[in-house]
Amino acid sequence: MASTPLIREPELYARMRDRKSQPRSVYSMQKPPRPFPVSVRVAPAAKADAASANFHFTALPPLSLYVHIPWCVRKCPYCDFNSHEAKGAIPEREYIDALIADLEFDLPRVWGRKLKSIFIGGGTPSLFAPESIDRLLSALRARLPFVSPDIEITLEANPGTVEQGKFAELRAAGVNRLSIGVQSFDADALERLGRIHGAKEATRAAEQTHAAGFDNFNLDLMFGLPGQTPHAGANDVATAIALEPTHISYYQLTLEPNTQFAARPPTLPEDDAIAAIQERGQQALGEHGYAQYEVSAYARADKQCAHNLNYWTFGDYLGIGAGAHAKISDAQTQSIQRLWKVKNPRDYLAAVPASEYVGGESALTPADTGFEFMMNALRLNDGFETRLFAERTGLPLSIVEAPMALAQRKGWIEVTSTHIRATAQGRRYLNDVLELFLPEPNGSVG
Repeated sequence: MASTPLIREPELYARMRDRKSQPRSVYSMQKPPRPFPVSVRVAPAAKADAASANFHFTALPPLSLYVHIPWCVRKCPYCDFNSHEAKGAIPEREYIDALIADLEFDLPRVWGRKLKSIFIGGGTPSLFAPESIDRLLSALRARLPFVSPDIEITLEANPGTVEQGKFAELRAAGVNRLSIGVQSFDADALERLGRIHGAKEATRAAEQTHAAGFDNFNLDLMFGLPGQTPHAGANDVATAIALEPTHISYYQLTLEPNTQFAARPPTLPEDDAIAAIQERGQQALGEHGYAQYEVSAYARADKQCAHNLNYWTFGDYLGIGAGAHAKISDAQTQSIQRLWKVKNPRDYLAAVPASEYVGGESALTPADTGFEFMMNALRLNDGFETRLFAERTGLPLSIVEAPMALAQRKGWIEVTSTHIRATAQGRRYLNDVLELFLPEPNGSVG
């Protein structure tokens, strides 16, 4: 299952809108801390309403590339990503050809720009042969310049799809970061989650990552699992730490719509038990040098995920592959475009060779843009520098002044002349904070 949450921003946006008529819920269960003092409001040079604001880019955001490989061995019951069980042989060669053609369709949108990161997600990209990944990366290098020869190139891997030697071959192909979907090291929990690997395979995958020469890799770890106790949750975190990854994604299992778990919900731990598991896990991660820098991301020093940081700071990204999404800013038209590709792999493979564009696009409004920036940037523990809003959106910060002031009064965000971030209380109720920035029907924010 993919660990790139913001590929699906349009769907998340729709869910946030739906929540306006729903009861309040806690985003991240922690004890409510004392809020930071409310600081002085930013005084913009000129107020601007989102309904009348215009984009003005003086420079374009950094550019990343997301590649989606949609096949997996078996769909996990909690997974709502665009993944499809492989029935028979996967058409690897045809799909790589399609990815290259897909990229060429989008190249005119980014002429002259350089890539800062690549993320190959799924599905289960490790189902593909290293030779296929090598051909893909070679094609990318031939068509898009990189900001440096050693940009972060991440590939997601499932412990149940890795045989001896495969990681070394992926490393030789140019992948320099792995994200391994462990989820748990408890055999019973893995079975309840529908994972195809066991605890031994999970440990072996991490060991093989080290042996293959990777000095940067992530382990995905869930908590709040069916039947999980605080003791079992602590064991999962301790095992993950002992395997010495540079990055750990530690997030709560949620029951998403249109999944098997949503149709037949498992019995999850009580809220107090989940809070205890989370707090104990976060404490252990911090004590062992994994600093939390985002809602569910913990990293050793200088090992934060560059690709996801570009999402969270509202950078641009191309998206190729079945179901991929993209966000591209355009200085010539002074606009931001959302792009998406058809989700079904069969339809995708049929359209690309026929030279048909395989998706759709829409322009972001200034109000949408203000909301989406805040939805991303407030996930970061350190928040963002005030100047970044205008740099990445092409809009004045004053378009979100009203909801920002309300969030300050509630003790949910801290604002200085140079920096904006969610307080500890704001991070706890992050969904409620973000609702303040949702565009109104008249096009204004909040």
